Amino acid sequence: MAFSHFIDRRKNPKGKSLGNRQRFLKRARAQIKEAVNKSLRDRSLKEIEKGEKISIPSKSTAEPRFRLDPETGKREMVHPGNKEFGKGDKIKKPPKGGGKGKGKKASTDGDGEDDFQFTLTQDEFLDIFFEDLELPNLVKRSLKQVKSTAYKRAGITVSGSPTNMNLIRTMRNAHGRRLALHRPSTREMNVLKEHLFALERIAQPSDEEIASRKDIIAKLEAMERRRRWAPFIDPLDVRFNAYEPTPVETTAAVMFCLMDVSGSMGEREKDLAKRFYMLLYLFLRRRYERVEIVFVRHTHHAEEVDEETFFYSRQSGGTVVSTALDKMLEVQRDRFAAHEWNIYVAQASDGFTQSGDAKRCVEILNESIMPISQYYAYIEILDERELEVFSNEDSGAELWRAYRTFAPAWDNFAQTRIARPQDIFPVFRELFSKNKREAA
Repeated sequence: MAFSHFIDRRKNPKGKSLGNRQRFLKRARAQIKEAVNKSLRDRSLKEIEKGEKISIPSKSTAEPRFRLDPETGKREMVHPGNKEFGKGDKIKKPPKGGGKGKGKKASTDGDGEDDFQFTLTQDEFLDIFFEDLELPNLVKRSLKQVKSTAYKRAGITVSGSPTNMNLIRTMRNAHGRRLALHRPSTREMNVLKEHLFALERIAQPSDEEIASRKDIIAKLEAMERRRRWAPFIDPLDVRFNAYEPTPVETTAAVMFCLMDVSGSMGEREKDLAKRFYMLLYLFLRRRYERVEIVFVRHTHHAEEVDEETFFYSRQSGGTVVSTALDKMLEVQRDRFAAHEWNIYVAQASDGFTQSGDAKRCVEILNESIMPISQYYAYIEILDERELEVFSNEDSGAELWRAYRTFAPAWDNFAQTRIARPQDIFPVFRELFSKNKREAA
């Protein structure tokens, strides 16, 4: 019977056991996921690729085990320094609420414990972030890749692959070494050999010619020994072209985040929008070395804001979507020239806008935004009941219907409705497929 042996050669984190860490993450998955979801609401878009220090209740880390019931049974023990009890006395069990509470104040139930804190690595954090999005495994791996590198010339080295040998530098070193060590040349030896050959052809050589012949033979033997001592090419002469990995020079990209912040966009809608922006940012970070993010929020008027204001400001009002498109164009023309930047636009809305404004949005997109954009993604955030009602792609709010009319004319435009985190990825599917075809 044959047995298979599997050897895990993955390196452990410094001072830690990889197997134990994986078992812990699996056991406390629910608590870790809850902590990560809370972290996603608080962290910046640009910090999505970093790890995270999270806290979970200590009771979540406890492993099941058998133990004696502290409330029953009979046990004998020795309490050193006892001055209160004698042999045979019964000792009452300590009451609950014995001061094990969290912090400096007394606990009311005796079960309090400090939270368990630990740090998730970048890959572990992204794995949990991708869990709700239901991304294909190929996409998960591509989004977690570190910046791409290429090998470029980096001078000369004394070791390397034979295919990288620098012949010119090698022969130059060999020639200099031969000159320094006075290695006899082939021409000098040929002259002596010709002279020796002429002497050997003499039928009756004189004593002087015999002595000359012996002298030439001795010189040739000495020259051969010197040539062996100083070879034509020595391993010390060999040089190789050196190559080192360097980041691939790529162009820059700007990501415009447009969001409706009218009264109908609550915390749930903003949380879904943030996940949508995070996924697009991860895709852009994989493809471009430099990514700038511009946040534009709008009610009946639009303004450029920072990320904190974009997601958490309580300002509300009416809804005029075209103001956000106008503001985006204003910022783009002022700071991000179309011939220098790859422009991506991500818009999140509930689909409602002022009467007649949807037509103006389509005009702005057709005439000004789509011709300069690499990709425009629009998501309409609904609740699950509305998603069932609007199952037909041609029905929906005014903005959705207006976008449907011009979408077929632009390959770089995508729109979808979402009600859950796993609904977000389809809007990127065509973009990932296009990127895959370009890479092939």
